[in-house]
Amino acid sequence: MAVYTKFNQNKIEQILSHYNLGKLNSFRGIEEGIENTNYFLSVEKKKFILTIYEKRVKSEDLPFFSNLMTALNKENFKCPVPLINKQNKTITDFDGKKLMIVTFLEGKAKQDLSPANCKSIGIEVAKMHEITKNFKFKRKNNLSVNSWRNLFSSVKEKCSKIHQDLPKLIEENLKDIENNWPENLPRGIIHADLFHDNIFFIKDKFSGIIDFYFSCEDFFAFEIAICFNALCFDGLKDNLSFNVTKAKNFIDGYTSIRKLTNEEKNSIKVLSQGAAIRFLLTRVFDALNTVEGAIVKTKDPVEYLKRLEFHKNTKDYGDYFF
Repeated sequence: MAVYTKFNQNKIEQILSHYNLGKLNSFRGIEEGIENTNYFLSVEKKKFILTIYEKRVKSEDLPFFSNLMTALNKENFKCPVPLINKQNKTITDFDGKKLMIVTFLEGKAKQDLSPANCKSIGIEVAKMHEITKNFKFKRKNNLSVNSWRNLFSSVKEKCSKIHQDLPKLIEENLKDIENNWPENLPRGIIHADLFHDNIFFIKDKFSGIIDFYFSCEDFFAFEIAICFNALCFDGLKDNLSFNVTKAKNFIDGYTSIRKLTNEEKNSIKVLSQGAAIRFLLTRVFDALNTVEGAIVKTKDPVEYLKRLEFHKNTKDYGDYFF
């Protein structure tokens, strides 16, 4: 979430005229995140989120995201639900942009997750995977292993400005990953961006997941690897350490719903290394390609170097969850 497209009250009211929601009470831009423009809306004292799609989001992918949230909600999975406009569509065209209004998910993100929180997240991620494995609609992961070499090429010349060793470290890890990436693991639709700020709690109880705009078809175990990177490292960026207790709790929660195959377990090391490279590369790209005038909090790529160092030095899945 971020603010690239700045709308005044008149523009927000024009957008609302496409819906049967009523009168705008208030609105404000949401600065967190880096992908799309987001506004919090209060309409007739009800809360909504308005998302205007920017940057990496392709308009042809929007029906997939809308269908996914709608279908998950029908299966009682806790996530925002897209609203239908007066044209009976979930996606609205406005001022040359595509946008969506979704229901507001109560709760807030926790930056300091407890092992018990990690267990509850593991349970919910496995539930989501059990639901999505039966969905017929698909979307290819445009930010999977086949894309990382090209992404690296686009930043290779300049990324040493961020850290002098970045080109060498990315190259070393990328070779490892490309040589060892698995082929035939269980797969389905994954969220693919499960960071703290996309997972909500109310009084320490899981309340739902937001921001499905990287969702795609990929290995379920790649989602686990993303969660290890996003949720299970503690400390400051120069001194990060992997919290095995959090990872073990996440896996205990996950496997209480969906068992892992031996192939998935044996692939956790390279998948975790790959997840770290994926987020390192996109953060490097964003740091080198800032949008002038946008209200956005850029995320530091350097904290992923410690993660990569950990993954490179692990022997097998036992180093992640015994």
